[in-house]
Amino acid sequence: MSAGRVLVVDDHAGFRAVARDLLRARGYTVVAEADRESSALEALTRFAPDAVMLDVRLGDESGFDVARALMRVQPDLAVLLVSAEEADVQAARVRGCGARGFVSKRQLVRSDLAELLGT
Repeated sequence: MSAGRVLVVDDHAGFRAVARDLLRARGYTVVAEADRESSALEALTRFAPDAVMLDVRLGDESGFDVARALMRVQPDLAVLLVSAEEADVQAARVRGCGARGFVSKRQLVRSDLAELLGT
């Protein structure tokens, strides 16, 4: 049984591959990948995922802004923010954009994704 359908949004293809493998190993179905807001919104409407794993830094785009845009389309979406740069992330910004939480990319392997993604 699948734990949930996830969209992975990161501007680095290498991380998307790692995230995809980790999620699949945990029973999730990765329904799509995106590298920016426009492709994330397209994937959201096309594949209707339950959750999104979203990088805080998407080139010149902010993951916080992308989270807000995604949740305007699908308000019940579970968004998990991730970043290699923990200093960029403050709890108030995570809550303010509507994300369920934040995990450092270094800690993903040790994280309880079911709790964080709500699936």
